[in-house]
Amino acid sequence: MIKILKKPNVFACIMCAAGVALNILLSHLVSLFHLPLYLDTVGTISVAIMGGYVPGMVVGFITNLINICMDPAALYYGFINVLIAVFAAFLSGRGWHKSRGGVVGMMGIFALFGGSMGSVLPLLIEGLSYNTGSFGRSLARVLSLDPTAAQIVATFLQDVPDKAISVLLAVLIIHLLPDDFHERFRFVFWRQNPLSDEEVKNIEKTHVRGISLQNKVLFTLSSSLLVVSVVALWIGTSVYSSTLIRRHIELAQGTTVIAASVLDADRIDDYLQSDGKEKDYIKTETLLRTILNSSADITYLYVYKIEEDGCHVVYDLETGGKTGEEIGTVIPFDEGILPYYDELMAGRFVEPIITNDTYGYLMTAYYPVYDSHGFCVCYVGADVDMKQLNGMMINFLAEMTSVFLAFFFLITIVGVWLARVHVILPINAIESAMDRLSLTADTQESMDNDVKMFRRLGIRTGDELENLFISACAMTKNQAEQMRSIRRLSESTAKMQDGLIITMADLVESRDSDTGAHVQKTAAYVKIIVEGLKKKGYYPEKITPKFMSDVVRSAPLHDVGKIKIPDEILNKPGKLTDEEFEIMKSHTTEGKRIMENAISTVVEGDNYLKEARNMAAYHHERWDGKGYPEGIHGEVIPLSARIMAVADVFDALTSPRVYKPAFSLEKAISIMEEGKGTQFDPKCLEVFFEALPEVKVILRKYNRDM
Repeated sequence: MIKILKKPNVFACIMCAAGVALNILLSHLVSLFHLPLYLDTVGTISVAIMGGYVPGMVVGFITNLINICMDPAALYYGFINVLIAVFAAFLSGRGWHKSRGGVVGMMGIFALFGGSMGSVLPLLIEGLSYNTGSFGRSLARVLSLDPTAAQIVATFLQDVPDKAISVLLAVLIIHLLPDDFHERFRFVFWRQNPLSDEEVKNIEKTHVRGISLQNKVLFTLSSSLLVVSVVALWIGTSVYSSTLIRRHIELAQGTTVIAASVLDADRIDDYLQSDGKEKDYIKTETLLRTILNSSADITYLYVYKIEEDGCHVVYDLETGGKTGEEIGTVIPFDEGILPYYDELMAGRFVEPIITNDTYGYLMTAYYPVYDSHGFCVCYVGADVDMKQLNGMMINFLAEMTSVFLAFFFLITIVGVWLARVHVILPINAIESAMDRLSLTADTQESMDNDVKMFRRLGIRTGDELENLFISACAMTKNQAEQMRSIRRLSESTAKMQDGLIITMADLVESRDSDTGAHVQKTAAYVKIIVEGLKKKGYYPEKITPKFMSDVVRSAPLHDVGKIKIPDEILNKPGKLTDEEFEIMKSHTTEGKRIMENAISTVVEGDNYLKEARNMAAYHHERWDGKGYPEGIHGEVIPLSARIMAVADVFDALTSPRVYKPAFSLEKAISIMEEGKGTQFDPKCLEVFFEALPEVKVILRKYNRDM
């Protein structure tokens, strides 16, 4: 038993039953003690706040169904209970029930909605009555209000304390129940591995170009139900209207036939001449009055003799306190009768006539009365008040609308909830997981983790959506494996390229007798500088991960042009002549030419050699424009070349040459400090000096190896 209770949906059903029982119990208690309250929504509000829309609506709807068994009029109030559940769930989702102001606001909204609708329905639906009783009558007397208006005001005022007490009781119940109970009030029908509230919020934060899927489902379902409801109401009202009119036509015609049967047609003229004083006339009038009183739907009953000058009254019975015309009175033809003048004068049967004249909006049935010679001597007329029929049709429409609204809101909310669980949340979860896969595919480990996370979604809708998930799982797994293979190939290619670069640089270095480990040290210094610039936030638009990789990888090629310099100049122990120095300077342009030739042979896209070209060509340019080979200055010099300039000069100063010994670290720093802003980019020099501990590690490493 305990295991069964621990199942979420079983517990939620039990709590919904408890909410219904609470509604019924409290409503019976206030009725038993004759209190001017209802308290039939306490359970609805409580369950809606804790469990959300669906459980709250279920409680409100079932409560109303049970109330219908005891009071059929409760059928028309069902949509109010359902909407109160919707409002309670909506407002609690925004935390209104957790603050005093919010609780007061909920009281006001429920009172405004419940009170206004509760006071309007009795006006529209026949059979519903106001239960404010003496309170309404007191208001009518004190405020000099119309009785109906007084009952409306009384109903609204009575609903205010009812909803206030209901909200307070619901909030009290929520506070008394343990927090872990709140979540268990919800119905759980996951079609995937359950998500936390935070995860649901995150995956629902989708950016769509048009309307979200959830809103499309809501719009489609609600609009479809609305169309069906409107069509059903229209058809139902039309059928009811035609049936109602047909029934009253038959009633009116039947009444005229019965009335004609009690008339003595041969004495109609005698009645007119005697001014209705004969005993037979009076006896017949009594019978006609009995016929009229036998049906509340017949408004007027009369007998007219039709002459050219108008309708001569034979009988015109008093109805509803309205005195009929005296016998013999001539009533002119109304405009509504004129189209039937010829038929009436000829004594023929005419179809029921609908008129709207001085006597009101009426539907009239005429029945000709013939004497023993077969002549039409008069007509019996029976009128039905069309306003009364319209009121009955409005009443029917109001009844149908109130019933349809309850089912409309219930089906819409439940339908959207089911669509959300079965379609929207799974699709959003797949979309969110795919987004993470596309954003975190920079490392193989992150991609593998995302693939595992994707598979953990566990979509099990049992339809095409589940098939899509299975295909997506296979696709992401294959993609991860392909990326793994591509990365391995890329790493292998990069290692091969780096090996070729180092080999090429070593070939150049092997010709230079006094540049020991120059390639390795300058590459290490370049890495320190470019990482320092990144850390400080300098040149952010330029220093991208690709740029940093390209600069470090191609740094060993900065002196590739020296391969074109003759050995006697490259390894000359003494000072170079001006002519020899010009030849030595040409290693920059030669290096540029060599790298451009290499670039032209490489498939477009592998552009790391472009930074190798820039460093080979411009690493001897100066910040102040006094360098070579082109004499460019400042940021016109490529950033990679400015970085290399610092690394190259520092290594030249701290390394021994055939024409000089190695300077101390302090001496080298002092010399380079003098070139800040003239020879070197100040920012590059700044970050290099800030990383001196790392620089010293490199110096110790390679000085030991030398």
